[in-house]
Parts: sequence; C-alpha cells; structure tokens
Amino acid sequence: MTKQDIIKNVAKELKIPPKEARPIVEGVLGHIRKSLESGIGLEISGFGKFTIRKKNQRIGRNPMTGEEAEITARKVVTFKSSKLFREAVNHASQ
Repeated sequence: MTKQDIIKNVAKELKIPPKEARPIVEGVLGHIRKSLESGIGLEISGFGKFTIRKKNQRIGRNPMTGEEAEITARKVVTFKSSKLFREAVNHASQ
C-alpha cells in the first residue's frame, strides 16, 4: 500500500475528496516523522510503538568479498506492534 492508497482510503472513509484527505494524511505522517527526528518515541494505542534505538559503530563484512568494513554508528527506528494489532493481523490471515 502506498501513501496515495492511504489518501484514497481516508477520503473514502471520511466521504471527502482526495484533495482534502491529502493534507490530513501528510499532516499525521509529518508529526510522526518530527517526533522520531527529535528522538521522542511515539505510541499509538491499539497499533504499536515506534522508538529510536542507537546502534554503535562496529566492524562488519562485505558478503560478496568477505572483506571487513566499518559500519558507522547510527540511529534506527524500531516498531513493536500492540497486542491488539498482532491479534487482528493473525486472525485476518486465517
């Protein structure tokens, strides 16, 4: 599913034109992005929790050549789904 698909679905659900739904979807995604960029985690009840995790610098290997390479320190976004979300996904696939 793409952002455009989300916009179409929100427009259909709210019974508004996609042009009006676009700023709503982009606004929500923008707030999520800003929260994570500032290092603040984000928890959405019934959906899950986004957190920032720091990864230290380490030595890795190039899988093609086997040569060692330095992997720089960085931050990564992790997501842990809520129990309700996991149960909904598991029951939907049965």
